[in-house]
Amino acid sequence: MENLLPPIPAKRYFTIGEVSELCGVKPHVLRYWEQEFTQLRPMKRRGNRRYYQHHEVLMIRKIRDLLYDQGFTISGARNKLHELVQVESEKRRNGEVMLEGIDISLDAEPEQPEYAESSSFGDSEFPAETTDAQWSEAAAVQRLQFIRQELVEIRELLTTTY
Repeated sequence: MENLLPPIPAKRYFTIGEVSELCGVKPHVLRYWEQEFTQLRPMKRRGNRRYYQHHEVLMIRKIRDLLYDQGFTISGARNKLHELVQVESEKRRNGEVMLEGIDISLDAEPEQPEYAESSSFGDSEFPAETTDAQWSEAAAVQRLQFIRQELVEIRELLTTTY
């Protein structure tokens, strides 16, 4: 069902009306879920107006999926969400990154496109079987791994006490 939901725009904050449309849930249901799911805490401004961030919109979509599509009860969805948050925290501690459903670990070798016959070719010559999508996916994984490594090095520098 999540495929039928509109894409989330690149904005920093979303009003409750926008989140309602993005997640296919009525505003009063969102306010109720705030009481039931402690992880869901939108920022409140003037007049108690709620402003949700991108990660909260994703969380609401996950809650919606658990309740409406997978048939969890509120209590069951709360427990499952807590479990998922713990798994994500553990992955971050172990040096793994989760991006839009693509699991990337820095310790693993970068994925390369598969070739039908030979992997040796000249500078401008590519195997006919290799698609642009395979090249761009492999390049994206390598870029993400490089960025991840830089972030790990920065974290190590910041945690080093002098």
